[in-house]
Parts: sequence; structure tokens; C-alpha cells
Amino acid sequence: MKVTPAGDCIWEIPPAEKPGMRVPARIYASETLLSQMDQGVFEQVTNVACLPGIVRAALCMPDGHWGYGFPIGGVAAFRVDTGVISPGGIGFDINCGMRVLRTSLTEAEVRPRLRELIDALFSAVPSGVGARGSLRLSATAFRRIMVEGAGWCVSEGYGWREDLDRMEGRGCLPGADPGHVSERAVSRGLQQLGTLGSGNHYLEIQVVPPEGIHEAGLARALGIEGAGQVLVMLHCGSRGFGHQIATDYLRRFAEVMPRYGISVVDRELACAPFRSPEGQAYFGAMTAAANSAFANRQLITHRIREVFSRVLGRDPHALGLSVIYDVCHNTAKVERHRVDGESMELVVHRKGATRAFGPGAPDVPEAYRDIGQPVIIGGSMETGSALLVGTAHAMTETWGSTAHGAGRTMSRAQAKKRVWGERLLQDMEARGILVRAASKSGVAEEAGFAYKDLDAVVDVLHRVDISRKVVSLRPIANVKG
Repeated sequence: MKVTPAGDCIWEIPPAEKPGMRVPARIYASETLLSQMDQGVFEQVTNVACLPGIVRAALCMPDGHWGYGFPIGGVAAFRVDTGVISPGGIGFDINCGMRVLRTSLTEAEVRPRLRELIDALFSAVPSGVGARGSLRLSATAFRRIMVEGAGWCVSEGYGWREDLDRMEGRGCLPGADPGHVSERAVSRGLQQLGTLGSGNHYLEIQVVPPEGIHEAGLARALGIEGAGQVLVMLHCGSRGFGHQIATDYLRRFAEVMPRYGISVVDRELACAPFRSPEGQAYFGAMTAAANSAFANRQLITHRIREVFSRVLGRDPHALGLSVIYDVCHNTAKVERHRVDGESMELVVHRKGATRAFGPGAPDVPEAYRDIGQPVIIGGSMETGSALLVGTAHAMTETWGSTAHGAGRTMSRAQAKKRVWGERLLQDMEARGILVRAASKSGVAEEAGFAYKDLDAVVDVLHRVDISRKVVSLRPIANVKG
């Protein structure tokens, strides 16, 4: 497949390369990162370019790798009137997102109690396949959470009112409709709030390394003062609840596509017109799952505060445990963007990609409106993560979107063949990183060598000006699923 340069770290596949392509496919990557993308990425991003109602181009971020339907790292915008909505462009773990909390602590203060902290966090926040939370909910209460998101948690005492001011959409996306959620999905979700899940989900204690601050003024605006400061990051989503909703609607869309005259080159891209009854039903159910994911991260935040307070003997407010930001991955959102000079409503799919709205955007929290929306880029448990901010250029170039992480370079099965989980745990502890995990094989799957170079990914985002790098972080302790 012909991939041609279209600018610094920008590559395009023209529509002539595949029958049915309506727009080009555009990939953001250095030459090295491009060479690490498997052929499946190019096939998938060009398949996305064939979907009805797509606008401008099908995009893939520098962390892109093969996924279900869309490549992970895929972004596409569709007209609300003639376009579609596709679960394959959102993902099974709906609103699998990131949250980061600052503290007023330093590594020197935390290191002597680090083992006790991570053991207590591992106990307080269930992880692994099938993990169940301690919160017991009725189906009625769970349906309230689908509509209210993190706000329900705060109203019930699981958080601070100011937490909501530091979340995408204040922790609640509009349009949720529990009436379009199956009983099977509800039964799977009822007992999973407050849990991490498995795979690449984690809860991590991090520090700012000596050379970790790239723009001091922007860092201060995020509440980060200097090297040695401790932060807490978590990565999780809607768990089995979102998975069931995606499964339900992929089946339903496969059945109704012929009715709307839609055919797709890959069945994993099953879709329906956004304005159709089926498209609106999925949008309502998907948004319900997204709101449950906000609530999930809010409950985990509450447990983090409880643990830090108990272990360190100080009130969470005194420890400075405030939310910096909470950002979604794996969503479809109705947003207004400019297309050929005209303001237009679009359904923006971000699959393993995250929002990066620039300065002045009204949906950015007031505290950050002058600098742009915070962006959280998760790396591997060995190599660290990064905080960036969105840019004005992202609004015109990528529908205000950017990468979400480092991105895998090999499958989980391949990673397990290269390292034993027990050995990796020992090696990491020798390097000062404590890990507690529900599964040792799961640790092997998440080894650092299975991921791309995070610095290389962040460098591309910075060079093409769709995110601006602010702070680098390194892990010192990690709870893995």
C-alpha cells in the first residue's frame, strides 16, 4: 500500500489505493514509528476511510496499532446527518480513560512507606479479570450512575465537589439512555464499579524526574511544582458493562445494515446511520457506559485518598490529593468543528485516542482554558508517562484529538514468550519500581519492551503541534490487573 509523506511526521494513503475509499487515510508518525506499525494498521485506517459520511480523512495517531475495526489510535469524524456510528470505532472498553492526581508529597517522603502504600492500594482497589468492587448497588442506582456519571459519586460522598471541575465533560457526557442498555449489560456492570480490570489497566504512583519539567509555567498551571513531586495515575474504563454494550450493538448493526443499504469491507466496522433509531439507541447506551467509567475512576480516586490518608496519617486535603484531570479514550461525541470554513456538527470517534482541545475552547475547564485541555499519555509500567496540553492547531488538524499512550509493538502472547512475569517483577523491584498484580502472566504481557518509545510518540505530537509536552513522569509503584 502506497504511503507518501504529506508533511513533517505526516503520511497519507490516497483514496485511489483501495476501492471504496471516500477520503485519504492520514498517519502521524516519525519514520521509525511508521516502520513499527504492522500492515493491519494500514488496512484498518483505509477501511475506515470507506465509511459513509466520513469527513476530510481517516486518522491514525503515532501510537497506532492493530485493533478491532478501527486501529487503536484511530480518529474519524462523520457528519451527523449522513454519517454513521460504529462500535468498532469506539472500542469494547467504552471510556477507557486516564485520571491523574497531584500530591504535595515528595518521593523522599513516600519512599519509606511505598511498600505499605502499594500493598494497601492493591487491597483497596480490586484488579484482574472478573474483579468485583465493594460497592453494592441496586439496578435503579446503577441506572442513575449511567446518567449522572461521576456526579453521582460526589453526591454520595465519594469525592469532592471540585473533582468535577477537572474532568472532561465534568465527568458526565450528555445523551445517556439506560433504556437502551440490555439486562445482561446491567448485570455485568453492577458489581464492577471501583475496580481496575485487567490488561493494560493500572493504578500507578509516579514522580517527576529531575529533567521531567519541559515547560515550568504550564506545569505550575497543572499543580506541578518541581522534580521529586509525587503523582498518582489510573487507567481504567467501563469494564464488562461497556464490553457487553459493544457486543450487543455490533450484532444488532450487522443485522440492520442491509436495511440502510450499507456494506462494509470489514464486519468489525458494523455500523448504522447516526440519526437512525438503531444509531441513536447505541449512542444512548454507549454514553451510559462512558458515564459509568467516570464513576468507576471516581470511586477509585476515593479509595486512593483513603489509603494515602490511612498510611501517611494525614487528611487527603493536607496531602494535596486533588484531581489534575480525567480524560476519555474510546468514545464517540457530537462536537462542532469547522469543515471547509463552515461550522458543522460531527460525530467524532476516538478509538485509543484522546481529546486535545486548545486554549479558549469552551468545553475546557475554566482553570485550564488559557493553556488548553490537559492531555494524559500513559506509557508502560517500566518507562513512565507524560502530561501535555491541547493546541489550537489540533482543533483544525485532528478534530482536537491526539494519542492516548505509547502503543504496543507486539501482542501479549509474544511478550509472554520473551519474559517470565516473576523475573520481571524482581527486575523492576531492583530498579526501584514495586508492582502488585492479580496475574504474573499479565505482568509479562505489559513489559516495557512490548510498547513503543513513549518519548518518540510524544515528540511527534509536539512536532506536528497537536499536543504540547509539559511534564514527563516515571513510575515507582504500580497495581496491575
